[in-house]
Amino acid sequence: MKKLNFKQIHHIAIIGSDYDKSLHFYRDILGFSVIQEHHRPDKADVKIDLKINDITELELFIKASAPQRVNYPEAQGLRHLAFATTQIETDIKMLKAQGVKVETLRKDDYTGEKMVFFYDPDGLPIELHE
Repeated sequence: MKKLNFKQIHHIAIIGSDYDKSLHFYRDILGFSVIQEHHRPDKADVKIDLKINDITELELFIKASAPQRVNYPEAQGLRHLAFATTQIETDIKMLKAQGVKVETLRKDDYTGEKMVFFYDPDGLPIELHE
């Protein structure tokens, strides 16, 4: 069977419920820059494109009427978003200083690498992996 020609992940799309809290979290705390923003009255949402790095973008949809995320028990679908870091302890301190809920630092059961989960304003789990 022929393999598809994927190069990399282009973007990740998530839904937030509060414009100010979500934009503050992803832009000001995580440091993603805004590429463009579209208010879409016909869909009752706002679409904000954010630059994560030179390759990957985050599509942040703000939709106050969206149902809440099911976290526990876990449901089918995307489980979490993970970012690689080279300074996990520094990142944890910075997140905590901004009031972000951060779990206890632990090691990956299989690789032994340091990892930690933190949460966006709507409870989306985000992992840091060193």
